[in-house]
Formats: sequence, structure tokens, C-alpha cells
Amino acid sequence: MLICCGGLRTDYVITAEGEARLMQMGGNAIYAAGGARLWRDDVAILGRVGGNFPQEWLHELGERGFDVRGIRNIGGVHDHRTFYAYVDKDTRIDTDPAAHFARIGAPLPAALADYENSTRGQENLAAYEPLAVQPEDLRGVSLSAGAALHIAPASILTQQNLPAAARARGAVLVSVDPSERLVKPAMQPLLEAVLSCIDVFLPSDMEVRSFFADRPQLAEDPAAAARWFAERGPGVVVIKRGSRGAYVYQRDGDRAWHVPALRVRVVDVTGAGDTFCGGFMARFAQTGDALEAAICGTAAASFTIEDYGAVRLLDAAREEAEERARYLREESQ
Repeated sequence: MLICCGGLRTDYVITAEGEARLMQMGGNAIYAAGGARLWRDDVAILGRVGGNFPQEWLHELGERGFDVRGIRNIGGVHDHRTFYAYVDKDTRIDTDPAAHFARIGAPLPAALADYENSTRGQENLAAYEPLAVQPEDLRGVSLSAGAALHIAPASILTQQNLPAAARARGAVLVSVDPSERLVKPAMQPLLEAVLSCIDVFLPSDMEVRSFFADRPQLAEDPAAAARWFAERGPGVVVIKRGSRGAYVYQRDGDRAWHVPALRVRVVDVTGAGDTFCGGFMARFAQTGDALEAAICGTAAASFTIEDYGAVRLLDAAREEAEERARYLREESQ
């Protein structure tokens, strides 16, 4: 079993073509689970939703084969909204929805009238925000017989406390894709505590640069940065570099690889990093092969970027993913 922990969201998108797409299924837990599901059948989603989250989406995820018993409905009305607008294919803005709807000549949806951002409360070190996964939520999923857990960007408290709680319940493999709030210089002691509890660390290139902003020799050198992280706990570090592919480092044997990005038509990169992580962990938990896992993660992410939202990923077939992985294996030799 691979458990993908993170957020479930309702996305409001303005495309680069000026089209508004409202109330779409999203969230990093769904993207990660979708990437994992391309490579294995036993994928569970761990998250929290309010009573106002579309219940038909949970039913749809179950129908698609995901184990949704770990999605806890805490009742009440909670904020699941995420907004982002593309000014062009390369520029995305996630604030001030009123201005962007005005730009395309469309009325502001009532649901976004008081929107600020999608991560309110996640930086709070004193208390979990309502939709943050807590250690007690692990009771909703199976952690027996070699289960693995992937934690997507989330509340700092979730990323701090869930790895050890999962270990205590029997998880044999734990990975973290850090929240951008966790990878800041001032957070180094807390980040090091997280690193000491996990097996795989999956930051983005942007997060690495942010964390090592005052240490350019590490910020500009993925090999040196990956070793720095690995020395503090995880046996494998993968730096996601977007269109430049992925840098993969394995502490055992001091080995490293570069996996290029697949050349596909890029429409929307939202969720690509989460999809990569899910695909990576699905294959790594099966094989222990970091290079093969990165190839599978890259192949999975290529589906996400081909359209807006998660539908292209969720509709992708395993046979398609295998074909893309075969190509990447040749490119990564």
C-alpha cells in the first residue's frame, strides 16, 4: 500500500486563453495519488475535507480505484478553494481573482468574493489548521505489511509530526515533498528534524535555492545540495527541476543521475511536481531503484502538464505510462 497524504481542493482557474474553469477537482493529494496509480493498484489517499467538499468527487475517486477510507470528513464549512490565473503560458498568478476575472470580462464568482490564498494557517507552529492531516488520522488507513507514506506539501505541523507517527504504526518507507514554508533558512532546525525521520526527500529546485539563499555554493549546485540533505537522514534525495528534469541522488554508493523531462505539449504545470512524487514513490516502494523510480515519476508528470486540472492524469492508462517510461530509460542511460 502507498498512502498519499495532502490536500483535496476545489480549483478555480483562468487559462492562458482567457477561459474560466470553475470548481475543478484538485489538490496535491489527488495529483500524487494519480501519479502513483499509474504504476500500482493499491493507492490510498489520506486527507481531510469539510462537509461542503463535493462528495461526488470522493465517490468518483473510489470508482477510479483509489482507497478513500483515509479521507476524513470533519463536517462543517471549510475553505478548500485554490485560485490561479495564467497571464501567459509561463506566468501564473494566484492572488487577486477579482482583477483577473475583470481582465477576461467575466464576473467574479461568488465563491471567490473573500478569497485570499489557499494556504492560510499552514505556517502556524502552535496549532493545526482545520484541514491539516494529524497523526490521529492515520487510523483511517492501513499501515501494515510494508506500507509506504508520501507527504505532499502541507501544514508545517503535518510534515513535522506525521513521519514519526507513521513509523510508530508500521510504515517502512516515508517521503516528504516539503512545504515552501519549511524550506526557509530560519526553519533549518525543524527541517533537519524532519529529514532525520524520512527515507526520501523531494524538494523543488526553487525550494532548494530559497533554503540555501545565503549559501550560493549549495544553491547553485544540485549535487552539493542533495548531499547536504542526505547527510541529515534520507537515503535518497530528488531535486525536481521542472523542464530541466530531475536530479537524483542516492547516499548508498554516493550515486547520482539526471532524468530529463519528457518533451510534450505543456498546457499547465500545476500538480506536475506532486504527480512526479507519487509516481516516484509508487515504483521506489516496489523496487528500491531510485533511477527507475525517477523515470516513472517523470513519465507520470508528463500527463499532468498536457491539460488543465487532474482529468488528463486520472484518465491516463498504464500502457501509455509504460511507453513513455521506456523512452526515458533510453534517454537516461
